[in-house]
Formats: sequence, structure tokens, C-alpha cells
Amino acid sequence: MMPDVRSLAALRDAEAGCTRCPLYRDATQVVPGEGPTHARIMLVGEQPGDQEDRQGRPFVGPAGRMLDRAIADAGIDRKEVFVTNAVKHFKFEPRGKRRLHKRPSAGEVDACRWWLDRERAIVKPRVIVALGATAARGVLGRTVTIASVRGEVLTGADDSRVIVTIHPSYLLRLQDDAAKEREYKGFVADLRGGAKLLREAS
Repeated sequence: MMPDVRSLAALRDAEAGCTRCPLYRDATQVVPGEGPTHARIMLVGEQPGDQEDRQGRPFVGPAGRMLDRAIADAGIDRKEVFVTNAVKHFKFEPRGKRRLHKRPSAGEVDACRWWLDRERAIVKPRVIVALGATAARGVLGRTVTIASVRGEVLTGADDSRVIVTIHPSYLLRLQDDAAKEREYKGFVADLRGGAKLLREAS
């Protein structure tokens, strides 16, 4: 029997006891979404990283700093954004003293989708930006490739407008400066597209 949650505080408490998939066993803690209760824009990432797992907050590591920079460059007020992840526990592979990110499986994303749906029901965002293919599966409930839907405006099950873009961690992995700058500009343009959708929906 799943809990009936109607507030973000109750949702955080319920998420802390989640055993819907095995990822809770190795993670330090659950990482719930964060932001205003009625944020009009929601950014959904893949899963918490090492720093997020330790701090219990989303997007506080290197990818989060990249995201903050892009949000500012897109003209979006970070304080008005709700940020969360498709999967709420950190999935990793131990490598010596380091914990290396491991992509969640489709089953893990689908198991965690219940929590994302609850967040959406409480926050009621007008626009959702899915950061990467894993996030897109969590938001849309189906697998899509970024290349096939990037630049389109999709409709979520809750009538929200959904756009799909890259995850900021992708930018961190690029070694070529020219490619990184090009991809960063495209990422900012996608976020600007989300802000434009908000203005049109007002």
C-alpha cells in the first residue's frame, strides 16, 4: 500500500523509506526534489551523484554547478525552479575509494516513476525539462532518444509541456573546448525554450 502524500514534506518522509527497487541498499540516503511547492518549471535529471548522495540534495555537485550557470544564462530565476531526478537513489560502482556513477536500468527508472509522478501532482509545473534520456523515460514513461525529440514540445500525461535536452554532466565529459562551447550554447537555448513556453502559457 503506497502512502497518500499531498505535500512535499510528506513526500520526502515517504521517499526516505522507499524500497521499491534495490538501489536504497547501497545509497547513503534518498535525494528528494527541491524547490518551490508550486514552481512553474521543473527540471528532471537522471539520478543523484556522489555529492548529492552525501548531502541529500539534488544538483549540488559539478553537474549542478554547470546547470546553475546555464539556468542563469537562459534568464531563468533559479529560485523559481523545482529540480529533481528520475531516480532518487545514487547508483554507483565502487572503484577503490571512489564511487563511479552507473546508469539506472529501465526497471529502476520505472519503479521510481511513482515518486516523480507524486512530485508533479503536488508541484503542478507548466513546463518540464527532461535532462537526458533517462530523465525523459521517467517523465514520459517511454524510451526516447534525445536526437529524435530535441527541439520538439511534447505533452506530458498531466498536460504539462515537456522538452528534452542533454544532461549537464555530458558537457563535463567533453574534452574538446569548441565542442563543449557549442553544446553548452545549445543547452542554454533549450532552457530558454522552456522559459519561452512559460511566458506563452501565462
